[in-house]
Parts: sequence; structure tokens; C-alpha cells
Amino acid sequence: MATLARGDQRGELPVTESLFTGLKVIDCASWIAGPAAATIMSDFGADVIKVEPPGVGDPWRGRGPIPGRTVDYYWQLTSRNKRSLAIDLKHDDGIAALHRLVASADVFVTNFPLPVRDRLRLSPAHLLPLNPRLIYASFTAYGEAGEEAAKTGFDSTAYWARTGLMDQVRAEATTPPSRSMPGMGDHPSATGLYAAIVTALYRREKTGRGGVVKSSLLQNGLWANGCAVQTRLFGEHVAHRPTREEAPNALANHYQTRDGRWFIMALFNEQRQLSGFLSAIGREDLTNDPRFATNESRKQYAGDLVKILDAEFAKRDLNDWRTILDGVGVTFGIVGTVDEVLDDRQMRDSGALVPFADEAQWTVSSPFHIDGVEKVPARRAPAIGQHSDAVLREAGYSTDDIGRLRALGVLA
Repeated sequence: MATLARGDQRGELPVTESLFTGLKVIDCASWIAGPAAATIMSDFGADVIKVEPPGVGDPWRGRGPIPGRTVDYYWQLTSRNKRSLAIDLKHDDGIAALHRLVASADVFVTNFPLPVRDRLRLSPAHLLPLNPRLIYASFTAYGEAGEEAAKTGFDSTAYWARTGLMDQVRAEATTPPSRSMPGMGDHPSATGLYAAIVTALYRREKTGRGGVVKSSLLQNGLWANGCAVQTRLFGEHVAHRPTREEAPNALANHYQTRDGRWFIMALFNEQRQLSGFLSAIGREDLTNDPRFATNESRKQYAGDLVKILDAEFAKRDLNDWRTILDGVGVTFGIVGTVDEVLDDRQMRDSGALVPFADEAQWTVSSPFHIDGVEKVPARRAPAIGQHSDAVLREAGYSTDDIGRLRALGVLA
């Protein structure tokens, strides 16, 4: 992976050769899903220009779980590797500058509401004539057809709540729906939008044409809940899942250990693994118990088996059970905490966590790898307008032009 000596030409950022080196992406979106799709492209070397309004910038800046903290934790994840152009798109000169950038761009990402795009002259009808090779990546809450096309939404409302996911993941039918964590729907949706962009780039390689790709929180949430929805589409009733104590399969259930930790077991190959599992936990006697002799009888008496396993797993600590279950090849997963992620060696060895360039701080990597292709070292997210001058100079603006825009308040 060769380092190119042209960082000063790209707004003081070092440039590293990777798959998308030379690809120019304009991130004219806000919050998470649209910008995160551009972040994935930046991981593979794309030059991503983050367009945001002067002043407060993208509304996702400064959001975080700890009130009063000045570090924009979420922003560092969603906007790493990018360059910031802070420009007022409500001003004619601001739109003219963006149009000039679009003329030489490869990808334009936006999640602005559809009426806003028309008002600001940022719709496909405005931008594609400027650059027929442009991939216009459009992200919305509820899609672009139907009476709710212009409706705003977040992943909690459109991805989780509307699609049945929030209803289905509750602990039991009588408990309130579970609240989603920030970004839980946005980041998977970003991966879907990224896939659409790359598919369009492949088409462009074959045809030379750009075009519009679309994705939405609603469609991604429905895809995530596809197993339940497809069942219902075939006419079957989809009931809420029973409580843990009433699980239909005791061998695919949560259990608590002596030290208060939880893990979930997924022993689905019962014919091959059951006897070894029962022997490992010291309950060989259950092999001859008629209640648990067949798949059907185990389902019938699943509640009895849950009680038995509850008592057995409560006898040892989690680390003991990890050794025992790993030893007999049982698939399971500890119910981990965010604190544990920091010291989880597998997270780092697998490349799920990667360090920021030249510092000890780590970040969450995009969720896939390509053999023979290195991701670029992660760079800190930019300050508001940090690269405005450099980006505009690359677009042909002179120092006087940039000074005039700044004097007008168009540029931060």
C-alpha cells in the first residue's frame, strides 16, 4: 500500500492508495445512514467531501451519550477520513459552488427531504445533467413513492418501530417495546446504500452511465425483519416470542451463570452434539430420560429442560462454562457489555476494531474486508469547514473567489 506525496493538495490529509483512491464522493447528507455509507467508501480510499452548513455544521455533531462532554464520539465514527466543506446552500453562490464540485464527482449522497432537494436545486433533475456519470445516492425514511414519501424519520421510528422489529424484540408480549440503541438501524441501512452505490458504479463501468440509486430506513428495516414478515405474507400468524422460561427449544436459549453473567446457547445439531453436551455438563443421565429422547419430546418438555439447565449453569462461573462448552464444540455467545468490547482480542484480531492513524485511540471499522485490499488508516473526523479552502481551490476557485464567499457569509 503506497503512500502518495500529495497530502497538501487534499487539505492537509495524507492520501493512501486503496481500492477507491481517486474516487470523489460528496456527502451532502446528515445524521447517520447516508453519511455512514460514504464513510465505508472512505475506508477504501475514496476522497469524501462532507458538505455541511456553516455555524453548527451537521446536526449529528456534538451528539453523544454523555451530556456536557465536548468530545463528539459519534461524529468520529461517522465522519472519519472525510474533508469538511462548510458552505451555505441557501445562497446562490453556495449552490453554484456545489454544482461545480458535482461536475467532477463520482458519487453524490444525500438524505435531504425531497421538497428541500427541489428547493435547493439538488434533485437528480438538477445534478445529473451536470455530470452524466454521477451516481446520485438518495436515502429517505419511507421511500420516494406514496403519500409518506416526504415524511421525515429516524431509525427508531422508521426502521425499528414501523417495520415490526421493535414489537417483536420485546421480552414478552405484555412488556413495553424495547428501545433501540443509536445507529442500530442506521448503520445496517448505510451498508445497504453502500451496496447500491457500488452496484451502480459497476454498471457505470459497463455502460458509462451514472444514475440514481435509492434506499430507505423503511425498506432496510423490513429486510431485517424479513423472516417474520415473509411468514405473515404467506398467511401465517406471527406470535410474540414466549418468555425465556417457556422457550420452545431449551437448547437455544439464554442462561445465567453463578457469577450473574448471561450467555445464549445455539445447539441446533442435536443428533450429533446432544450426548457430548450432556456429558460435559455432568448430566449424562438425561440421555436416557424419555422426556428428552427425541426432538419432538424435547420440544414438548422444553420447560422442564430449561429448569434443569438453569440449575446446572448456576453452579459455575461464566469462564468455566466457556471452557466447557468450547471443549465440546457447542455454539454459544456471551451476552457481552460495551466495556468488554475494549479488551476483546477477537474484535481487534478480526479487524472489527481498528486504530486511528498515529494514535492509540480505536474506532469501529466498516463490516467487511476484501482480500488483497487494505483499508486506509482511519483519520479523525474533520472540524467544521476545516478543508473548505482546499476543496474549493481544487474546484478552480481562486484565493480572491474564496475570500469573496467568506465575506458574503457563504463559506465558513
